[in-house]
Amino acid sequence: MKRLFAAIAVLGLALPTQAAVANGNGLRTTRTYTASTDVIANQERGFYHHTETHYFADGSGYTPLDATTLRNFRTQEDITQILRVFYLEKFAGQDMIDNAYLDKVRADFRTIRAAGVKAIVRFAYALPGDGWPPPTPYGDAPLSRVLKHIDQLKPILRENSDVIAVVQEGFIGLWGEGYYTDYFSDPADPSIVTDQNWADRKAVTDALLRALPRDRMIQVRTPYMKQRTYGVPTGAAGGLDAAHAYDGSPVARIGHHNDCFLASPDDFGTYLSDPIELDKDFVAQDSNYLPQGGETCAVNSPRSDWPSASEEMARMHFSFLNTDYNHDVLDTWGDEINTVKKELGYRFSLVKGTFSDKARPRGTVSVNLDIRNSGWAAPYNPREVELIFQGAKHSYSVKVPADPRRWAPGTTTTLALQVRAPAVPGRYRLLLNVADASPRLRSTRLMPGSTETYNSAYAVRLANTGTWQPKTGYNDLGQTVTVS
Repeated sequence: MKRLFAAIAVLGLALPTQAAVANGNGLRTTRTYTASTDVIANQERGFYHHTETHYFADGSGYTPLDATTLRNFRTQEDITQILRVFYLEKFAGQDMIDNAYLDKVRADFRTIRAAGVKAIVRFAYALPGDGWPPPTPYGDAPLSRVLKHIDQLKPILRENSDVIAVVQEGFIGLWGEGYYTDYFSDPADPSIVTDQNWADRKAVTDALLRALPRDRMIQVRTPYMKQRTYGVPTGAAGGLDAAHAYDGSPVARIGHHNDCFLASPDDFGTYLSDPIELDKDFVAQDSNYLPQGGETCAVNSPRSDWPSASEEMARMHFSFLNTDYNHDVLDTWGDEINTVKKELGYRFSLVKGTFSDKARPRGTVSVNLDIRNSGWAAPYNPREVELIFQGAKHSYSVKVPADPRRWAPGTTTTLALQVRAPAVPGRYRLLLNVADASPRLRSTRLMPGSTETYNSAYAVRLANTGTWQPKTGYNDLGQTVTVS
């Protein structure tokens, strides 16, 4: 299938190394590419900024997002995502969410979209009171009310699922982290969780999964929350495998967020197995296909030191980490923070490509591309891959059968493609587009205050020198195909 695009002037870009070879089908060119060492602002990966807003009984407390601030995160810090925690204090005691509040949430998502970023989303009811352990009652809501609130939030989540990276389960307990809760465990001893409590927790998880499109995932705070709720064992054997990844089932849509990463041997109760390594093995396997992220919260040398931290982020396939907390930990990593900025999530780069030089109109063009993922994870949300034939007057796209979610960290994937050339004779620059799956994020409408287009902000920039077209969001393969 081909689609006509508006003509775009080809930028002056450095060509990769090339070598022409003849074969039985005519002349082909092999090109090698130079990897970049830059930090790259790709979506759904990297550091994030923490943002939160509140809504108290008198309607005060809501702090809306600011488009300029979010845009500066992306353009000045190479940060493309925020954690947005929506606190629902007013509604812990009532079934109906005010329309005024829902309008504020919608406005925040419009701001997120306009700024060209995405959000990790969480809803919660309460922060802790004074003292530790936190005093009761904690202030969250009972199951029946939570389910009603999820149902009211569902239209907003679906309308904006394209700019939602992932939704954290939230709702239950202080901070929405599922532990200190009035209704889903024993308030006097939160470690006591009855069978009924677990059934209630599963009802929340299931409702949230139903509220989201089938291709969007959620995260739970501890591995045991997933294991106990959905009956999967700990250890690597209990983790998601390739055959069931992305099949839309609950276990294929529930990842993990560790918000006390590196803080103690069990990360302050994140890992509950005996031995702890079983839960770590479980998450390491699960996160091959599911989102893993979180934040550090306490210095715990030597485990929180860089050698251990980097090994564990790679093992657990971390896609994102809080840049705002905890600096007592992050500052100990020194200049290696730049390594984290580059390696969190996916980092795709071209290695080598072999291409047909010529083709007849609608004839066959051969393309073989080697793409390396040197990041710590693969993308967890779907993306589309296209070859672009960029001509002097018109450009054409050809969708190719590739799934970047399967481009595993530390591996090189080969795309062996036979595609149809444009029907119109001419010379065409060959480019690769790794695009967001949402048509709304591939529009060419300009963002307010920016000369970039949506498809540039949300497209994947490959980690190579001299290949990126910032106005189109395409990656120039350095190859020209003559159609005649």
